[in-house]
Amino acid sequence: MPPGKRWILPGLLLLWALLPEWPRIPVDGASARDWNPQTFWFEPWGRSGVHKGIDIFARLGTPVRSSSYGLVLFRGEIEQGGKVVVALGPKWRIHYYAHLHSVEVFPGQPLLTGSVLGSVGDSGNARGKPAHLHYSIVSLLPLPWRADDSTQGWKKMFYLDPNAILPAR
Repeated sequence: MPPGKRWILPGLLLLWALLPEWPRIPVDGASARDWNPQTFWFEPWGRSGVHKGIDIFARLGTPVRSSSYGLVLFRGEIEQGGKVVVALGPKWRIHYYAHLHSVEVFPGQPLLTGSVLGSVGDSGNARGKPAHLHYSIVSLLPLPWRADDSTQGWKKMFYLDPNAILPAR
């Protein structure tokens, strides 16, 4: 590879880690009043043991939008999350949107902040409960200073508290 080109990929990887996020609340019309901020890392919480995100409550079918720009990595159904979308955002963060009623995006699709992903639902283990979006943010770059001795506390190196990232609006 020519000497000038061998730095392109590492440069792009570093740039993606440094880009700003400009996050938004992913549910149309929602504000911080629509979720309980104390449910992040709440236990006991079902089979997962610890709740590693927030549940944003809204009417069934309310649009869910990308909280950041990025790239759709996965769309599909899983047992606990039901209909889900997983997107890679800036700073090498994975944004996980679960319990959707509908999904409007496809793997490989680029996203702008505010792109419609689908709608609020009650799929997966939320069946029979009030419609909501389960929203988690996972850092692919470990943040070891965040780990502690709480239940599954070592995972705090990866799971970020959406309360600290989303605007209060």
